[in-house]
Amino acid sequence: MFESITSKFSGVMRTLSGKGKITEKNVRDAVEEIKEALLDADVNLRVVRRFVNATLDEALGEKVLNSVNPGQQFTKIVYDRMVSLLGGEESTALHLKGKDTTSVILLMGLQGSGKTTAAHKLAHLMRKDGRSVMLVAADLVRPAAITQLQVLGEKAGVPVFTIPGEKDPVKVVEAAISKARHDLINTVIIDTSGRMHLDQALMDEISRVAAAARPDETLFVADAMTGQSAVDIAKEFEEKVGISGVILTKFDSDTRGGAALSLRAVVGKPIKFIGTGEKMEDLEAFHPERIASRILGMGDVVSLVEKAQEQYDAAEAEKLQRKMEKNTFDLQDYLDQLEKVDNMGSIDKLIDMIPGASGKISEDDIDLEEMKREKAIIKSMTRFERENYRIIGPSRRKRIASGSGTSVAEVNRLLKKFEKTKLMMKKVMTNKKMQSGILKMLGM
Repeated sequence: MFESITSKFSGVMRTLSGKGKITEKNVRDAVEEIKEALLDADVNLRVVRRFVNATLDEALGEKVLNSVNPGQQFTKIVYDRMVSLLGGEESTALHLKGKDTTSVILLMGLQGSGKTTAAHKLAHLMRKDGRSVMLVAADLVRPAAITQLQVLGEKAGVPVFTIPGEKDPVKVVEAAISKARHDLINTVIIDTSGRMHLDQALMDEISRVAAAARPDETLFVADAMTGQSAVDIAKEFEEKVGISGVILTKFDSDTRGGAALSLRAVVGKPIKFIGTGEKMEDLEAFHPERIASRILGMGDVVSLVEKAQEQYDAAEAEKLQRKMEKNTFDLQDYLDQLEKVDNMGSIDKLIDMIPGASGKISEDDIDLEEMKREKAIIKSMTRFERENYRIIGPSRRKRIASGSGTSVAEVNRLLKKFEKTKLMMKKVMTNKKMQSGILKMLGM
């Protein structure tokens, strides 16, 4: 995500950070490049002008030009402006009632924006937060919309409320909220009808549903890939119905970033969630400071650590550390780590979170097919072989290659790679200086 703009911003920052002293011309040239990058990213023109003027005013002050580290000062100004553009310190959390009362979340947007998918992802997120959830199928226009929500609801492990044959979404919503209160369900998520384009009938229907539901949160679901079109539509929904925030879907596929960088400034409402993939888990809370850091190529260590923490609990981490210290890390442990990396999300998203890696390392630089082959090879071994890789002689290697659909040469390559990995781990665990260097590289 943001590949183009990140590449240009990183280039500007590198140029200025390498200078011991910067002039007014340096600053103006840098800001002009930033302006071009924002326009190329399909950011709203008025937003670009405000961003550029504010950055220029602050960057031309004595505080930067006469600073000991002018390049760093300029970077901080751009970062602060970017954070402000994306929402600043404004809370992006959902404002729901306590868990002993029913709260209502209403989703709305155009057809194809990803409302139904966003509904079940949000339901999964709410369940992780300890809330009980009901999905409501109030999209009575799109064929198979109810069936789709039922399938996704089952996947998320939440009930889906429907009234077969009912044509009025208001009646469905009223009955759903009544049942949720009766069943002590504290979170109702309503999936509403969309259209291929804005029309008065859609707005009237949404307005009626909103009046009946009296939602705690009214979230507009926008497709990030549509750029400025998403911003214009969100503005119209805000003016005619009213919204409390935005869910930006297909965020991981948006290489330009125009919608994300324009929405808050144009619509005046915060982005609350971003869709970062196709899996049920791929809905993340939106953090302006973390996204700004990624855009500027500074990584996002906090999100990276959070993703790692989802895969490792403290006991697992300590157990793994002890194995590394005692040099008893085996192929089963190696397989477990490959699986955990898989569960953390796509490689390109993880690369974006590593400081300094965005734009320098891409998914193409990492052989995903080799990772799949390695997992297949290890899974073709017996438990005893995984724990004692040195016993894997020629006949065993031949059997493992046959069982995994690979060659003996590929099995040999994995075992050699594993030996090198163990050797590297041993060096890291006994070398404090090396450990410090790795943490520094990660920005920690």
